Amino acid sequence: MLVGGGCMVTEVVGRFAPSPTGALHLGNARTFLIAWLRCRSQGGRMLMRMEDLDHPRVKPETVGQVYEDLRWLGLDWDEPVDESGNLAAYVQSERLEYYRQAFNELKGKGLLYPCRCSRKDIEESQSAPHERGTGRLTAEEQKELYYPGFCREKSIEQPDNPADCSDEKAPAWRFRVDPGTTRFDDVFCGVCESDVSVWSGDFVVARNLSAPSYQLAVVVDDAAMGVTEVVRADDLLLSTHRQLKLYKSLVLNPPAFLHVPLVVGTDGRRLAKRHGDTRISEIRRCGTSPESVIGWLAYTCGWCEFGAQISAKELIRQFRLDTISIEPYVVGASDLRLLGLAG
Repeated sequence: MLVGGGCMVTEVVGRFAPSPTGALHLGNARTFLIAWLRCRSQGGRMLMRMEDLDHPRVKPETVGQVYEDLRWLGLDWDEPVDESGNLAAYVQSERLEYYRQAFNELKGKGLLYPCRCSRKDIEESQSAPHERGTGRLTAEEQKELYYPGFCREKSIEQPDNPADCSDEKAPAWRFRVDPGTTRFDDVFCGVCESDVSVWSGDFVVARNLSAPSYQLAVVVDDAAMGVTEVVRADDLLLSTHRQLKLYKSLVLNPPAFLHVPLVVGTDGRRLAKRHGDTRISEIRRCGTSPESVIGWLAYTCGWCEFGAQISAKELIRQFRLDTISIEPYVVGASDLRLLGLAG
């Protein structure tokens, strides 16, 4: 769409992309609230996509609970709409053909190869000398499991053992990572640069021909759905560099990225069961109002005083990024008491 002066204006398209591997908790809720406010404050359109490809960890019963919790918090979305006119979700397990097409495109360009290395093989290689140069890596990069390319030069067409044809023995398919820095200007974190070949090496894009990885699926989906900005937690910052490699190879335009700090426990680790029950469903069961939860989430972002009660819609005019701390928010005893999770 063109406006006066010939400038192109692009509709803002955001998305929720929960994984049905567990219930929505306070950390997820804060990220989703920021994503929703960022989109709504710009008059944008919000999509819902259920990322259910992590089959061993998927808990189908949590899908409905996630929708219910988001609606209870006042976080709505615009599409997709089902045949009855009700809001639904795009579901990744129903979109496998799109991922296969992208997989075949990458394979046709010679950018993929099969790998039969086990995780144990890769872990044992970490103590061996290689060109990774850990002294040049950030702390986060050094935590990543580096793949040294054992299978890189093996033929794509010729399996190691023709008898190895079952799904259990099917190879993982890795993307060939050329040396070189990727760079993007994160809306919250600023300029981010990294060389995937140094800290990650060739990464997996499919576990077998019917099991695409998160890295491939999210790139294909965000491009196909016209997402203009991805808002997510900053533990996925490094994944962005991998994804930018895929965007370029598939000749797709990447969205803007906005990575926000995590919510953590007093031990500094991201919220989990070890920190007690911080599920939104548990907060609801305790009788806490959605306005109290939204008020607390707003407080952690610097938009409200501690104990404020406010709706998500009322926050749209107050939304700003510069009040959010660059450090993770640590949930303490006073926070739990306010939310009805502690006596």
